[in-house]
Amino acid sequence: MAKIDTRRSDLVAKTEDQLGEELGNLKREAFNLRFQAATNQLEKPSRVREVRRDIARIKTLQSSRSRDAAAK
Repeated sequence: MAKIDTRRSDLVAKTEDQLGEELGNLKREAFNLRFQAATNQLEKPSRVREVRRDIARIKTLQSSRSRDAAAK
């Protein structure tokens, strides 16, 4: 559980630009992982799940920030 909290706190500390860049990197990695899985070259299958969840964390944080900004 502490591992997830650490990742979340790291993401909360980042700016919108940094989050966007991180999201792009994760999407690129997810794309590459899908190809590796299709060709049976995937070394760490659990990484697919981690990347998907990290993408979801960033998108959730971005939508939360945009909602907060719109409410002000």
